[in-house]
Amino acid sequence: MPDSPPASAGDDRTPWSGGWYRPARRLDSPNFGPRPSGSAIDLVVLHSISLPPGRYGGDEVQALFTNRLDGSAHPYFEQIRGLQVSAHFYVRRTGELWQFVSCDDRAWHAGASSWRGRANCNDHSIGIELEGLEGERFEAAQYEALATLCPALMQRYPIEAVAGHEHIAPGRKLDPGPGFDWARLQRALGWPDAVFPPREGRT
Repeated sequence: MPDSPPASAGDDRTPWSGGWYRPARRLDSPNFGPRPSGSAIDLVVLHSISLPPGRYGGDEVQALFTNRLDGSAHPYFEQIRGLQVSAHFYVRRTGELWQFVSCDDRAWHAGASSWRGRANCNDHSIGIELEGLEGERFEAAQYEALATLCPALMQRYPIEAVAGHEHIAPGRKLDPGPGFDWARLQRALGWPDAVFPPREGRT
């Protein structure tokens, strides 16, 4: 991994206030818990989400992560009524960044999962949702947001890998899907191949 000096949580020059990333819009989700004692936060998991699927620009994702989604507002929402999930971050198609859970805490984004021999990825990962749909392309502004956020995460946490939900839960999840350009993200970050899913495993 590239060498990154650790950030001091008490240094006002850093982008961090505890596990909260200052440049993001903060909206606290109740859907989180403590990480296991001694857990190294070393994985970033990328997802895609839109509510209802394929519709962009609304506030339904924020409502879902704060348990305020109106199940009667759309037929699809009936299918996920009562679902309690969250992610640490949400990147809109404009590049606007939201944060729902402190990165020091365990968000509920990965479900049953495993990466490089470690199960229960929620325990040791940071979840980033991209506004989008499996199979569709993502916006330049979203890659730019990731190119800023991921190095900031590496400054604070011992990040060793970046993977998609599809990679940590193969056969169960398909996001962010074939529309996500892993090579573009890698070029933007300048990180080595070992950080990312194997090239043959990228859709």
